[in-house]
Amino acid sequence: MSDSQSTNTMRDEEYRGRLDLKLWGRIFGHTRPYLKQVIGLGGSGILLAGVETVTPSLVGLVIDEASMNGMTGRLVTYGVLYAAMLLFMCYLIWYFIVMAGQVVTGVGFDLRRKGFERLQELSFSYYDRHSVGWLVSRLTSDCSKLSSLMPWFCLDICWGLSLLCGITTAMLFRNWQLALMVLAIVPPLCIVTAFFQMRLLGTSRNMRRTNSMITSSFNEAIMGIRTTKALVREEANLDEFQVLSTKMHDYSFRNALHSAAYLPMVITLGSLGVGLALWRGGFLYDSAAAARTLGVSDAEGTLTLGTLIAFMQYAALFYMPIQELAQRFTDVQNAQAAAERVQSLLDTVPEIQDTPEVLAAIASSNGNGDSSMPLDGGDEVIKSIEFRNVSFWYKEGESVLDNFNFRVHAGQTIALVGATGGGKSTIVSLAARFYEPCSGEVLISGVDYRERSLHWLQSNLGVVLQAPHLFSGTIRDNIRYGRLEATDAQVEEAARMVNAHEFIMEMDEGYGSEVGEGGTLLSTGQRQLVSLARAVLADPQIFIMDEATSSVDTETERLIQSAIEAVLCGRISFVIAHRLSTIQRADVILVIEAGRITEQGSHEELMNKRGRYYTLYTRQFSREREASVLESSENGRSA
Repeated sequence: MSDSQSTNTMRDEEYRGRLDLKLWGRIFGHTRPYLKQVIGLGGSGILLAGVETVTPSLVGLVIDEASMNGMTGRLVTYGVLYAAMLLFMCYLIWYFIVMAGQVVTGVGFDLRRKGFERLQELSFSYYDRHSVGWLVSRLTSDCSKLSSLMPWFCLDICWGLSLLCGITTAMLFRNWQLALMVLAIVPPLCIVTAFFQMRLLGTSRNMRRTNSMITSSFNEAIMGIRTTKALVREEANLDEFQVLSTKMHDYSFRNALHSAAYLPMVITLGSLGVGLALWRGGFLYDSAAAARTLGVSDAEGTLTLGTLIAFMQYAALFYMPIQELAQRFTDVQNAQAAAERVQSLLDTVPEIQDTPEVLAAIASSNGNGDSSMPLDGGDEVIKSIEFRNVSFWYKEGESVLDNFNFRVHAGQTIALVGATGGGKSTIVSLAARFYEPCSGEVLISGVDYRERSLHWLQSNLGVVLQAPHLFSGTIRDNIRYGRLEATDAQVEEAARMVNAHEFIMEMDEGYGSEVGEGGTLLSTGQRQLVSLARAVLADPQIFIMDEATSSVDTETERLIQSAIEAVLCGRISFVIAHRLSTIQRADVILVIEAGRITEQGSHEELMNKRGRYYTLYTRQFSREREASVLESSENGRSA
C-alpha cells in the first residue's frame, strides 16, 4: 500500500472524543441473541454478591458465639450454613463460566459473520480506500477483543455493583462512623479514574490503528514475496516494518504504563480506607472492652470482637469489586478503538445498492411463483446496454469519463483499445455496475439500471480478468464457483468449451486436483482457462474480458481465442484487448483516449481510416513480427 493510500486509510479511521456510551450500547446490542445467557450471568453475579455480603456477618456470628459461649449447637449450625454457602459459591462460579463461554463464542461468531456479510455487500470503492490487512484486523483481533470483553463486563457490573451496595448497607448498619471512613476514599478514586480515562483511551486507539497497519504490512509482504526477492529488497522491507513495530512498542508501553499506574493507585486508596477503618475500629473495640469492664452495657460505639472482624472483612471486601470494575474500565478503554472500528464497518452503507422502489418491487413479487421473471419485475432478457451522457471520476475534479455515449446490442462484441489510463476498465466496471455514473445514465434495455435489481444484473455477468483469482480447493470447485448447483457433467462441458479439459485430465487427480492458494499450483495460462470455464458455466448474458490473453503464452492464447469465439456468440461482450490481433473479429472496436471515443468501427473500417487504431495496430504488429523473427533466428542457431 502506498504512503498516500495508507494516509487516507488512517485518516478515515481516526476517532476522537471520550468514552462513547451510545456506541457501547450498540455493541452490547450484539448480545441480544444470547439474552438468556446474559441474564444468567447477571443473575449469578447478583447471587454471588449476596452470598459474599452475608459471609462476613456469618463469620462474625461464629466468632462471637465461640468467644462468649464456647462450643454450642448454634455454632455447629453456623458451620454447616457456612459450608453450604461455599458450595453454592462454587456452583455459581461454574455456572457463570459456562454462560460466559457461550456468549464469548456466540458473539465472536456473529460479529465476524456480520462483518464478512457486510464486506460482501460493499462496493468496489470501499476496497479502493481500505487495504486487505486493515479489514482482516477488524474481523480477527478487533472482534475477538470485543467478544471476550462483553460477558465478563456484564458479570462484573452486576456482581460489583450489587456487592458494593450490599457491603455499604451492611457497614452502615453495623457502624456508620467506620463506614464513612471507608467510603471517604471514593471521591479521590473518581478523580484518579477520570485522570487516566483519556490517556488509556488515546493509547489504545493508537495501538489498534498501528496493529492494523502491521497486519496490512504482513499481508503485502507475504503476497509480494516473489517481487521482494527478485529485487533484493528484504532489508528495506525490514526497515519499513521496523518503523511500524517501533510505533506499536511505544504505544503499547505507554498503555501498559498507564494501566500499571492506575490499578495500583486504586489498590493503594483501598488499602488506605481499610487502614483507617482498622485504626478507628480498634479504638472503638478498646472502648467497648473498657465499657464492659466497668459494667456499662450501652456505651456509645461499642463493638464485639466478631463484629469488628466482620467489619474488617467488609472493608477489605469493599475494594475488591472496585478493583475488578477498575480493571474492566481499563479493558473498556482499550477496547473502545476496536468497538469504533467494528461498528463503523457494520454501519457502512454500500454506495451501490437497490433503491427503495426496487426493494419494494422485489418484496411484492415474492411468492408469485413465476420463476421466469426477475424478482424486480423487469425483463429477463438484456437486449441492449446504453451509456447516455455518462461522466465518472474516482476523485473529485479528476474525470475519467466525460460525457460518454455508446450503445451495444445483444449478440455484439465490443472491443476497447487505447492507452493505459484512458478509461477502458472503468467503462466495463460501470457496465457491470461495480461503480455507478457520477452523472448520466447507463440503460439496460432502455431502463436505467438503477431501477433494476443489482443482484439480477450481476448474476448475468461473466468476467475474466487479466490476472484471474482462483480459490483454494479443486479445479471442479473453482469452475463451479459461480453456479454451485452445476453437475459434474456441466462442469466438464464448460471446460471442454474453453479447451481446458485436456490439460485438466493430464493432472494426477483430474478435476479433483488442488489448485493451491490463489491457483499457485497451476500456470498462468491454466488459471486463465479455468477462470474462463467458470465464467462460461454461469451462462451470462454479459461477458467481460479484461486483457484476458495479455499474460499468457502464444499457444495458450490460441486456445483461449478459439474458446472465446464460441463463448461470445449471442451475448453482449466487452473485450479489453492488449494484443490487438485478438479483436479483429469484434463487431465494433472503440478507441478510448482520455475518457472519450476517438474512433469506432470494425477492424477493416478502422484500418482503412489510417488513424489512431491503424497506428497502434501496425506498431504492435511490427514488434510481434520482429520478436517472431528473432525467436526463429535463435532457434536456428541453437539447432
